[in-house]
Amino acid sequence: MASDVRIKLLLECTECKRRNYTTHKNRRNTQGKLELRKFCPWDRRHTTHREVKV
Repeated sequence: MASDVRIKLLLECTECKRRNYTTHKNRRNTQGKLELRKFCPWDRRHTTHREVKV
């Protein structure tokens, strides 16, 4: 039951479209897509990373 609330997801770089990071999200607290500024090793700079399903 508790595993249905927290889901695994990947964070994809909006610039190079590579999936660089994995994380968890609570669906009840965060309804929309997760979007974070993270470091992209291929672009060698901080870019926006968006949620993608595993």
